[in-house]
Amino acid sequence: MGTSDAKHKTQHPRSLTAEVKYRLLLQMSEKIVGTLKLDEILDHLLDTVRLVVAYDAAGIFILSRTGLTLWRGPLADVIAGMALRGFDNTLPGSDPMLKSGKGIVGAVIRTGKSIVCPDVRLDRRYIKGREQTLSEIAVPVVLSGHVIGALNLESDQVGTYTESDVEMLQFFANAAAISIERAVLHQQLLQKKVLESQLEIAREVQASLLPKTPPQIPGYEVAGLNLPAYEIGGDYYDYIPFPNGHFGLAVADVSGKGIPAALIMATFRAVLRTQVRNDFELPHIMQSVNRLLADWIGVSGFVTAVYGILDPVAGTYVYANCGHNPPVLLRSDGGVEMLDRGGAALGVLADAEYETAVVTLAPGDTLVLFTDGVVEAANADGEEFGPDRLLEVLKRTSGATVQKMIRAVVRETRAHSRRHGYHDDFTIVILRRRLSPQPAA
Repeated sequence: MGTSDAKHKTQHPRSLTAEVKYRLLLQMSEKIVGTLKLDEILDHLLDTVRLVVAYDAAGIFILSRTGLTLWRGPLADVIAGMALRGFDNTLPGSDPMLKSGKGIVGAVIRTGKSIVCPDVRLDRRYIKGREQTLSEIAVPVVLSGHVIGALNLESDQVGTYTESDVEMLQFFANAAAISIERAVLHQQLLQKKVLESQLEIAREVQASLLPKTPPQIPGYEVAGLNLPAYEIGGDYYDYIPFPNGHFGLAVADVSGKGIPAALIMATFRAVLRTQVRNDFELPHIMQSVNRLLADWIGVSGFVTAVYGILDPVAGTYVYANCGHNPPVLLRSDGGVEMLDRGGAALGVLADAEYETAVVTLAPGDTLVLFTDGVVEAANADGEEFGPDRLLEVLKRTSGATVQKMIRAVVRETRAHSRRHGYHDDFTIVILRRRLSPQPAA
């Protein structure tokens, strides 16, 4: 866009024959049909239009496919591309037309109707983009009955444009619409591929934050599984070894799903692992984690979690439940205990306090930690799998290996919901103290 365009004075080539118009249309078509670059198509359109309807300034604005059906807020948020001629500077984001959809262009896009403004000084819809502009014309760019943008011309003279110019502009705008739409689709496809690539990288990074294999704990068997609802999720589980042979065992669930939840999950993991390396008592660790999360994530989310430390020799698990689904302790004699002692969810109240409790795993006892995605798996009627069904599956498979118990829970939740995936992130960890030093059959 050069200043020389702005100096050009409008001169109308009113005597174009049908043959000339056809050749111009063919010329434009040959240029735009061979490219999928939206900016090139829009530039060719403006250059061709100048041969038919002269202007001192011009602009064409094309909406994204989202903008075709939903336009709320700034027009700039749904513009897929635009080309300008004759303006000293590119329209800034604070421009009223782009910021709030005002002006003649905004009105054309909203209504789908052309506007001829003989004197912009007398039209309340006009938003000043150039000091020299005195008259303006704008037509919608329409494809399959939907407005996909607007073509706008401005003149430094009063009364420059007429209804015959509307017909001519509309003809060229409609002729270019298919190529424009194709370029928008191509642009969105490229953006989708970039996003998918970024999500794959994020998924790989998040997977690296979760345990690759369960730890070897003498006298115990342990297994865990994380199935995010989307490419990445907000669930977390971890085994944290200590030099004295103890193990930290954690399961957590971040509010929300997808990328925001994954970012908070990574933050929680870093904070937790940093704090547990300090020689503090468990209540102090959880208070520090809570305070740091409250400072870092603010009101954007919270974390529910269960964290405890296993002493494999004594069989004790000292834990704090921070607003999380209570883990289930299945006793070898058929008894069931719920681990619900602790405090509020993390990151909500900066001054929250946490208490701890201790349970002892006797040989044959099984500890099951899980997130709400396990028990909230719902069928088409909205009926959730629920803690009772989970407990029934765990009891029925209590004689199997912990890996087989997890597979049974996955199988039963999917059978209940009648879908392969989950609406929420699904995480389960099962720890069993063996009856003997030999691995379970």
